[in-house]
Amino acid sequence: MSAADAVHFDLIVIGSGIAGLCAALDASPRARVALVTKGDLDDGCSRLAQGGIAAAIGADDTAQRHYDDTIAAGRGLCDPEAVQVLVDDGPAGVRRLIDWGVSFDTQDGALQLGQEAAHSRARIVHARGDGTGLEIESALIRRVRGSDVHVLERTSVTSIVVEDERTRGVEVIDADTGRRTVLAAPAVILASGGAARLWRNSTNPDSATGEGTALAYAAGAEVSGMEFVQFHPTALAAPGAPRFLISEAVRGEGAYVVDAAGRRFLFDSDAAGELAGRDVVARAIWAHLRATGDETVFLDCRPVGAAAPVRFPGIHRTCLAYGIDITSDLIPVAPAAHYTIGGVRTALDGSTSLAGLYACGEVAHSGVHGANRLASNSLLESLVFAHRATDAALRSAGEREPVTTAPGSSQATLHASRLNLPSLRRRLQDALWEGAGVVRDASSLETAEAVCDETLAAARTDDCLESLRLVASATTARLVCTAARAREESRGCHLRSDFPASNDQWRGALVTHMDGGTHLDRHV
Repeated sequence: MSAADAVHFDLIVIGSGIAGLCAALDASPRARVALVTKGDLDDGCSRLAQGGIAAAIGADDTAQRHYDDTIAAGRGLCDPEAVQVLVDDGPAGVRRLIDWGVSFDTQDGALQLGQEAAHSRARIVHARGDGTGLEIESALIRRVRGSDVHVLERTSVTSIVVEDERTRGVEVIDADTGRRTVLAAPAVILASGGAARLWRNSTNPDSATGEGTALAYAAGAEVSGMEFVQFHPTALAAPGAPRFLISEAVRGEGAYVVDAAGRRFLFDSDAAGELAGRDVVARAIWAHLRATGDETVFLDCRPVGAAAPVRFPGIHRTCLAYGIDITSDLIPVAPAAHYTIGGVRTALDGSTSLAGLYACGEVAHSGVHGANRLASNSLLESLVFAHRATDAALRSAGEREPVTTAPGSSQATLHASRLNLPSLRRRLQDALWEGAGVVRDASSLETAEAVCDETLAAARTDDCLESLRLVASATTARLVCTAARAREESRGCHLRSDFPASNDQWRGALVTHMDGGTHLDRHV
């Protein structure tokens, strides 16, 4: 790739969620940065985050307590070093956001802290009640717009350019014009988000289709932990409503989960009831629905009282739009795909197995979540590891020859697909929900895997932008199925009905290579 063939930057950031925005803002005073996002800057999942950011900043809290809670939630698979980094660097990450203009909720001049399931202390920093993600995204986007970051919206990355076993940049397509361009840089940070929209029932927006993981995998980077997909136990399940997330913080404030008879059945599974870990609550609700034939259970917010609409204004407004008043009515809820724990395998500095490629946020598998993510640790992971990835990427870029800006070479590539792409995508979503859902087994996973292969075969016959995106989505979906079939145990949010117990022989991270092979890294 010559200078005449590409537009050059010092660093390319892929994705505009909190991880990508933080990386771009961290880097912009020190480097020429391009931020590439396939939609608008505010299209990602981060803006939907309700609960907040977990950080040990309370007078009765310590990093050690946060560490212990995270390790316990991870069911034996957390990387202890990564968790230590997370909890130690967390308070500084929150302060950085405040410096960048984020307004967190306060009480009597101090940050207001909430409690969520599986946390031993109230340590959740939130904003706008249940609008934490929106507040953070809005503040960071304002700052990016006023910075020197070169923003490319509605631009899809179709491949990571690799030469001499090192990342050299990315190839992109402008979704509006269909023109293809190569962006060159000595370092790329992948912060493209997760893949939970690949399941039929999901709390995620349409953009969360796992394309970033597939890009890294196709370029030769290792992926790991793909079998661990977290299903949020309480997504709105009202007729005609989207699977809107009902935050864990609602249960932390005192709301109950009840069945159609009004019984708090979660205590049958765990003494912590509503405040048990997400994997426990999701499994218990799933089993109850299967046993009773009911379509939903219910969240009872009446114990929260008149404070509910004030503390959770977004949830209150959304439920009212579907005829549910959370101060007096029960909210119908059911599990939905929410967060992909697995992703591109990273070291503590965000580096991947491919030189020059870094990853952070939900697309990365940093090891902090283990087999089950602790509530509100995801935004914290984005803050902490975006900062570390940026520092490492800029150090790496500085070790290479500087490049000068040159015109990019482009060509028209946009055309209508010959395929029924919406139908193919719906079939893929149905297959994952039925075969790789809350509970899976070898047979269901094999069936889902076959649909992934059929989708790949069909989508590869076409080369329009949406077909390329579907190839990436189906690739990530297959990585999930393959890893879930390989791990023959139940642990955290990976539940196998044919292997219902945890087994220490599987204590480690399942790593998948470009050739499809896997190995178990027992570093944990």
